Amino acid sequence: MLDSNLPESELLKSLLEPLLEDFRYWFDRSTKLLETEEIHFLSDEDQSDLLARVKQAQQEVGAAKALFQATGGQVAIETAALMPWHRLLAECWQVSARFRSWQSTPPKQ
Repeated sequence: MLDSNLPESELLKSLLEPLLEDFRYWFDRSTKLLETEEIHFLSDEDQSDLLARVKQAQQEVGAAKALFQATGGQVAIETAALMPWHRLLAECWQVSARFRSWQSTPPKQ
């Protein structure tokens, strides 16, 4: 639980820093999946498009994290900037879950 008595900059840092790290982690995992696996239910074009969007988001997250660190945690990120990353991760998680489900189902003969 967060301490409501923290100074605003410390509260921001305690929330935003782990959030950016989570985005980085999950986008890295998504990139690895999309680069190393053939996702049978996605066309090659759709898989390439999703990978390109993930790589773009990785660059955006990296830039936001660099700015956050360069300012000593004094810069916030608008919710409007975070929401597309969140939606993209939700899409990646759905693809990953479906892919894992497909892998665990034995082929019908």
